[in-house]
Amino acid sequence: MIKNYLTIAWRNLTKNRIFSFINTFGLAIGLACCMLISGYLYQELTYDRYPAKSDQLYRVNLTTIGNGSSDVYPFVDNAVGEGMKNALPEIEAYSRLSTNQPAFVENGSKKFKETNIARADANFLQLFSIPLIDGDPNTCLKDPSSMVLTRDMAKKYFGTTDVVGKSLIVATYPFKITGVIDKVPDNSHFHADAFLSMVTFTEGQRQSWSNLGFYTYLQLRKGTDPKKLEKQFPQLVAKYVVPEIQHDMGVSITEAQKSVNTFLFSLQPITDIHLHSHTKYEKEANGDINYIYIFGALAAFILVLACINFTNLSTAASAKRSKEVGIRKVLGSLKSSLVSQFLTESVLLTTLATVFALALVYLLLPYFNQLSGKQIAIGFYLNPVVLLIEFAVALIVGILAGIYPAFFISSFKILSVLKGNGTGDIKASRSLLRSGLIVFQFAISTAFIIATFVVYQQLHYMQNKKLGYDKDQVIVLNDTYALQNNLEPFRNKLLQDNRVVNATISSDVPVSISDGTQIYLKSATSDGSHSEIHANIYHIDETYLPTMEMKMAVGRNFLPAYPADSASVIVNETAVKDLGITGNPLGRTIVRSGRHAFNIVGVVKDFNYSSAKEKIAPLMMLYGHSTGAMMVRVKTADVQGLITGMKQQWDSFNPGSPFSYNFLDDQFAHLYVAETRTGKIFTSFAILAVIIASLGLFGLSAFSIRQRVREIGIRKVLGASSGSITGMLSAQFLKLVVLAIVIAIPLTWLAMHQWLQEFAYRIDIQWWVFTAAGAMALSVAFITVSFQTIKAALANPVKSLRSE
Repeated sequence: MIKNYLTIAWRNLTKNRIFSFINTFGLAIGLACCMLISGYLYQELTYDRYPAKSDQLYRVNLTTIGNGSSDVYPFVDNAVGEGMKNALPEIEAYSRLSTNQPAFVENGSKKFKETNIARADANFLQLFSIPLIDGDPNTCLKDPSSMVLTRDMAKKYFGTTDVVGKSLIVATYPFKITGVIDKVPDNSHFHADAFLSMVTFTEGQRQSWSNLGFYTYLQLRKGTDPKKLEKQFPQLVAKYVVPEIQHDMGVSITEAQKSVNTFLFSLQPITDIHLHSHTKYEKEANGDINYIYIFGALAAFILVLACINFTNLSTAASAKRSKEVGIRKVLGSLKSSLVSQFLTESVLLTTLATVFALALVYLLLPYFNQLSGKQIAIGFYLNPVVLLIEFAVALIVGILAGIYPAFFISSFKILSVLKGNGTGDIKASRSLLRSGLIVFQFAISTAFIIATFVVYQQLHYMQNKKLGYDKDQVIVLNDTYALQNNLEPFRNKLLQDNRVVNATISSDVPVSISDGTQIYLKSATSDGSHSEIHANIYHIDETYLPTMEMKMAVGRNFLPAYPADSASVIVNETAVKDLGITGNPLGRTIVRSGRHAFNIVGVVKDFNYSSAKEKIAPLMMLYGHSTGAMMVRVKTADVQGLITGMKQQWDSFNPGSPFSYNFLDDQFAHLYVAETRTGKIFTSFAILAVIIASLGLFGLSAFSIRQRVREIGIRKVLGASSGSITGMLSAQFLKLVVLAIVIAIPLTWLAMHQWLQEFAYRIDIQWWVFTAAGAMALSVAFITVSFQTIKAALANPVKSLRSE
């Protein structure tokens, strides 16, 4: 019996090749999209679950409260981890990781700039279950000047992974290779090509609690409640942080004790970091749990749209098989047999669609990886367990999507069918179900189009917002510290070129965040109270502000002729406001941690030095060189020729160091990689949703027109024009699309309004967005329906009346 079902199913599929292909291809698109997004979601949701004791690992965060606002930092001071472990028996182990530091690495003639080198404690690799392929995991990072490489980095410098015992020069210092790992897992919130022993840099360093700089992880004992453990942290703040603040800032013990309520340590599960942590100082750019919900909904909607198509197209095809059903019923076929037959055909189609979907995944995966920033391998989808799930989904979809057509077809009345009345009294045009499905499809499609417009508008706004400086025509030369004493002569040589407007030496590029620190203002009140904020620090010279074309709100720039400027500071407008300074800020004193006092000589107008998702934060600028980079403002159409000349000058001053540069506007654009990807993903799925919805509308129009062939013939015989018939047939479908647009607009506005709240600086959603999206949806619907309606309106009425 099953063989007979399959034989008949295959005959029907091959008999209607075009229709079967459209039906299968539409479902394949939906399944492929669902598979691709599922791979993305799996990677996102499994971040940091690879350590053997991932459920016991927590990161120590610091929240500071001041002037009515709070800041969260994912790193703490160097003594916090060890101090907590010694004080609290619930903590089994701790380990620290530093920010990745760029450095030149050498092995003989091989010299490269590495940007992904981290510092880690001796037990770090063990804590995170990163196995060594060579070396002793217990001692590989224990001794000073020891390092562990990845397999790829070892091959890069030595051509082999057998490198334990050999040495590399890192930033002019020799390090002995004591271990080799394969790599840090892709789904980790940190990555590094090499780990240097932490003791190399912290040996003999002052152990303190009140500053920042070390990502610190704790392994709690099994069964420990992290919330209960956090309640003991204020005692540690009182014991260690308060005395440090009193000493470093020179404040009274009463003022220092306020830190117990404003200096708050907390624990964050490492499995929450990637999707739930969004501080400005994350080790790497994190994901967002909101995007997980969005992409999960996208996958579900795309699959539902494809299933709706399958139902509509199968129902449309059934009109041609009404006589077959009537004859089979006359010959004794039971309704259950007919249902089984059509369900078999449905499952066969979904199985074929799954095979096509896997082929589409194979073809589209490189593009999707580029779009999403992931490295999903095709092997993920070919894993036996995943394959079983994929075909199980196909079976379920086949049954669910085929139930309605199967029962619909098998319920045809024999007498009506054999009299030539096709489907009897059942009229597709009056079917609330099918009309509702079309409304649902186009509502989703319209929502995708609106969302795409809003995302791109917001992205354009952020990238073109007035920043407070000019990012165009600025070349950033990296690693200028390699020039050492030749740095100033190199800059002077560049300034002799009439294509160079100005040049400044500073590693603080205004699209980056430097380490946060505390600054204090001692007010002149009699009780000695002071305001306290957290700010970022830039180290600049007197050419920085003019090179970046930043404007002063009040005061002056640094002047080399004033030796006192070494103890002066320029702050931004936000710092003045947050410090509560009223009146003229010039001459006021700011005290930084460690009792370093600075006099305010100028206030620079606020400028965005991070993403527009964040409000402009307080900033203090100190006078002095930070030699990591040089920013060169140029004025020439021949930028490439100028860069070639710069390289020649670089090589003449330091022939052994690589010449590296980038454009400031490119670095600025990098701030919005996540938003750009979101826009591209929305665009891609909006296009797919419209295609799938159009296929569904094609199915419904084909079905409906099939039922009205006799009516169309009679209208033409009575003198109706082809245009009037086309308009009549199109109107019923366009009404459904208009209803879909009306439903989609308020719901999408609410969703996108909520999404925009993530940005400190954002657009207002314009009315024309909804008009344009609705017009696009209507245009696509009209073109789709017209293909069927015009064909029906132009048909010979004699032929239709004779056949009907």
